[in-house]
Amino acid sequence: MALSAVRQRRPEASDPSPSRPYTKLDKPKKSEGKEEQGLAWFLPFLALGILRYMSATSNLIHDCDEVFNYWEPLHFLLYKTGFQTWEYSSQFALRSYLYLLFHEIVGRPASWLFSEDKVRVFYAVRFFLGLLSVLVDTVLVVALSRKYGKRLASYALAMLCLTSGCFFASTSFLPSSFSMYAISLASGLFLLDKPAAAISVAVVGVILGWPFSILAFLPVTLYSLSRKFKQAFIGGAVSSVILLALSIVTDFYYYGKWTSSVLNLLIYNVAGGGESHLYGTEGPLYYLRNGFNNFNFCFVLAMLFLGILPIAKKKYAPDLLIVISPIYIWLGFMSLQPHKEERFLYPIYPLICVAASAVIESFPDIFRSKYNPYDPSIIVTIAKVLRPVALSLILYASHARTFSLINGYSAPLEVYKILEHHHADNNSILCVGSEWHRFPSSFFIPDYVGQVRWIDDGFRGLLPLPFNSTLGGTAAAPPYFNNKNIASDKQYLHDVDACTFLVELQLKRPYLTRGSNMSEWEAIAALPYLDRELSPALYRSFFIPYLWQEKNVFGMYKLLKRVTT
Repeated sequence: MALSAVRQRRPEASDPSPSRPYTKLDKPKKSEGKEEQGLAWFLPFLALGILRYMSATSNLIHDCDEVFNYWEPLHFLLYKTGFQTWEYSSQFALRSYLYLLFHEIVGRPASWLFSEDKVRVFYAVRFFLGLLSVLVDTVLVVALSRKYGKRLASYALAMLCLTSGCFFASTSFLPSSFSMYAISLASGLFLLDKPAAAISVAVVGVILGWPFSILAFLPVTLYSLSRKFKQAFIGGAVSSVILLALSIVTDFYYYGKWTSSVLNLLIYNVAGGGESHLYGTEGPLYYLRNGFNNFNFCFVLAMLFLGILPIAKKKYAPDLLIVISPIYIWLGFMSLQPHKEERFLYPIYPLICVAASAVIESFPDIFRSKYNPYDPSIIVTIAKVLRPVALSLILYASHARTFSLINGYSAPLEVYKILEHHHADNNSILCVGSEWHRFPSSFFIPDYVGQVRWIDDGFRGLLPLPFNSTLGGTAAAPPYFNNKNIASDKQYLHDVDACTFLVELQLKRPYLTRGSNMSEWEAIAALPYLDRELSPALYRSFFIPYLWQEKNVFGMYKLLKRVTT
């Protein structure tokens, strides 16, 4: 009888008690396994794929370092012509050819496939970069979904797709972008409880990508080691040895001597003190302003993550805190450096999206009583409504920023493309003056142009010069290169009359430019270019319909050809 009574009472334990309200916790979960699975792989892959394709086809070149330290050496490897910077001189050997070879995997077959159409090779490499970004960000989104639910993962996916920072950084040919890919993938693997794989990816991001990004990988690396030390340590050690060996062997092949570009870069910037201040300095708030420009309110919310952590600690600590913590470490470290550039923040861009998503997802928790997790009060309801409102505001501002940049500053890429459809005598000379820093790379220079030459418009720093095969090509240590940013007398073409073509930006200024002489030059291409100095900050930074065209001031970016008599 006693055993029978017990058996009869057991079902009652799962019944809702009349003394407390019935909640969704009491409902049987018919699809519990499906919910735990989170977002499927296809949706984030498709959404990211569409946006990364758009980025690859419309992205600007935001930094001349991308051109002269990566696109130009890759062009030299493929076509035996291109500009060389002092960092690639074998005397200094600061740049890794292993990183270039990784991209040559796509560039070489594309150069065979498209023959002389080098612009297509350029975009083939960009599509490859976009694909890498799609794959790693998909892993991150799926990992967030499985760990923290579909809502947070969906918010992160929307921001990864549409925020201006991620849109532009995802297809930039830069080591900082490569480290960004690695941080996305390592963070995703960490959340999927694969610590050994996460550390191996971190090693690739540091050695093959950007050595200084090691600071951003530290939290995930250290916590992974604390979880499964043996597996994680072996994975990291083996990956490190293999990559360092490959890097040294590759550097020997191209630089013609035993050296390590990874070690040389660290010595130059750390042990040797570096002299990056020669290339410009910025104040301590530079990255905060830059973060808001590229992520608007997403960046503000990401900065508030630590503020909501005490409320949402049970949900996000320790794993998500470990993943997001590099934002604060990286921002603090980089803000202390005198030389600052936008691309230096690229590694933490995906984490900004994740942090902001976690804050938006936690809006109701800020106002909900900890004793009643299903508080139906009106303020909690308002907080729930604010989630899609905040996300929509971020995505709209992001679209406005992206649209403004593409429409305002895409003229250099588009103007140089005209050369491919124009014909002139072989061995023509294309001259570039003050616009040298917007040169989009030799991939846009057709074969009939024999030389691209800089002409003196007042710049007194050291400019890139062509790789010199007679001095040894990649193994050369040209005497005109130095690490003091001192101009060389060989960098300028002094006989301007030898120029066949001229690229020039004509702004509304009280002085004439070379191309203003219409008896000497004729324009074969001209596109509007946003004049940053004369345009209001709000209207040039974000596209506001009607007002963007009305309030901003535009110059003309021109490709000119010498008039023949």
